[in-house]
Amino acid sequence: MENQLSVIVKESGLEKTKAQVLLDNFSTYFQIAGEWEQKAKTILVTNANQTAEMQMARVGRLFLREKRIAIEKTRKNLKEQALREGKAIDGIANVLKALIVPIEEYLEKQEKYVEIKAAEEAKRKQIEAEEKAEQERIAKEKAEKVEQERIRKENIRLQKEAEARELKMKEEREVAEKARKAQEEKARKEREEAERKRLAQEEKARKEREEAERKIKEEQERREKEVLAERANAEEKIKKERDATMRIMKMEREKAEAEKAAYEANMIECPFCHRSFNLKQVKGG
Repeated sequence: MENQLSVIVKESGLEKTKAQVLLDNFSTYFQIAGEWEQKAKTILVTNANQTAEMQMARVGRLFLREKRIAIEKTRKNLKEQALREGKAIDGIANVLKALIVPIEEYLEKQEKYVEIKAAEEAKRKQIEAEEKAEQERIAKEKAEKVEQERIRKENIRLQKEAEARELKMKEEREVAEKARKAQEEKARKEREEAERKRLAQEEKARKEREEAERKIKEEQERREKEVLAERANAEEKIKKERDATMRIMKMEREKAEAEKAAYEANMIECPFCHRSFNLKQVKGG
């Protein structure tokens, strides 16, 4: 740690006497810090029962706090001394410069007489040129103001003419607008009259169409009734004919069944040949 302090002081470039003052004031603190850097690592608290270690840590912390405060006081004292020394040096230098600078400036004027005169002449010419340029600028501005005033008056005249034209155009627009509105009103009335006639014609055509549809519907209903009546009569006739045919067929079937039953009732079997014979046919034969 002492070597590190020596390196810092050496690299600062201080005069040896002042460097030795820093070493004398701070070397002891570097040694203490180095020792406690090692001691602190031996104190390790891992549970609440290590009261001795915690007390050692407190003692070490307070000791180092005391040294840190002492270091800060030493720093402030040394810095105040350095500031006072710097102020004294600045004061002496300022007094010496106040004595030397006027003499130096006087001698410079004597030395550079030609250059100063040339600079003064150049300055005079520059001032004359600037004054001339200023006069030209003022004259130009005056001419510009005159021209601006002419333009302003011209603009006023043009604006009045434009306003007069605009007023005339406005009156013409109003007349045209009235004519347009009158034309539109006339066209609107004509459209409304045409629409009224169209609706009347449509209403008339609708009534005529409804009347024709009504007559067609009545005619269709009349024809449908006639068709239904004819169909009903035809169906009734067919039903009657079918019923009559069924009765005839039933009578013929009953007659055939009766004749069959009578025929079967007169059947006998020959005891010898076992053939069946009808008694009516045998008697008749």
